[in-house]
Amino acid sequence: MTTTKTTATQKAKPAPKDAIAMLKADHVAVSKMFAEYEKSRSVAKKRDLVAEICTALSVHAQIEEEIFYPAVKAKLKDKLLVPEATVEHASLKDLIAQIEGVEPDGEMFDAKVKVLSEYVKHHVKEEQNEMFPKAKASTLDMVELGTRMSERKADLMAQAA
Repeated sequence: MTTTKTTATQKAKPAPKDAIAMLKADHVAVSKMFAEYEKSRSVAKKRDLVAEICTALSVHAQIEEEIFYPAVKAKLKDKLLVPEATVEHASLKDLIAQIEGVEPDGEMFDAKVKVLSEYVKHHVKEEQNEMFPKAKASTLDMVELGTRMSERKADLMAQAA
């Protein structure tokens, strides 16, 4: 009788998530990171959390812009939701650029993180209340879209590491 050892590279891939479930999971994870940042008094902890937040938001925005938004825009023939979300991403990226790789140094840094958090909450609310229900009601294959997004996210996270 032979036994087989499972290595990390041999493990079965997790069941594919649909695109919206994946994006919502990202929203929850980032929200938790912001909450942890607000509670933290440690400069080192804040620095680590900001790095995590910036990477998570940057990767999330990129997969939305490369895969999710174009699919939604095409399927819904959308001329409002996707362009607005794309403009919001540009503002988020600007705030990320102001804090990414910068030493947490007091109230202005904390204020930028707070504004980023509030902006993300606003963006998430619009996506979850307006875009996601319309996308879900469409004929888009959310599992196929989620699979493509998961693969791209894994690539981007590996590049960021």
